[in-house]
Amino acid sequence: MTESEFLALAEAVLTQVEAAVEDGDVDIDCERSGNVLTLEFQDRSKIIVNLQTPMSEIWVAARSGGFHFRLKGDEWRDTRDDTELFEALSRFATQQAGETVTLKAD
Repeated sequence: MTESEFLALAEAVLTQVEAAVEDGDVDIDCERSGNVLTLEFQDRSKIIVNLQTPMSEIWVAARSGGFHFRLKGDEWRDTRDDTELFEALSRFATQQAGETVTLKAD
């Protein structure tokens, strides 16, 4: 995958995450600065989603740790346990929000 292809696909993912958070029922602040998306919760904890272009990966930093996601087929999958990105983000956000958060790609 070329750098341009990665950026186009990964930027679309950031946009989908942003839309899923904004359309959700849980109060999560969402701020984007370039290739970094920050989700901030009521307790001031954060989840940071950023693009690692040289590695062709999407990295997520959450209270529960750091995670790397790589494109497999048409899904972004955790490089350690193969969890799908939106499934993982939903789990992390639920842990940090203290209530159920379901994030889905459109």
